[in-house]
Amino acid sequence: MDMGRVLLIIAAVVAALMLLGPLVGFAFTLLKWALVIGAVVFGGMLLSNWLKRT
Repeated sequence: MDMGRVLLIIAAVVAALMLLGPLVGFAFTLLKWALVIGAVVFGGMLLSNWLKRT
């Protein structure tokens, strides 16, 4: 492999990592909000069941 191809592969890897960083952050933000909304819905279901029993 010549030097140009090696540099091109390194540049492609660096560009992929730079694009992957924000995407991973966005995915974790979505996961966090899904967990928060799920916890609120679960708490609401528990509360409504508890209020129906009493």
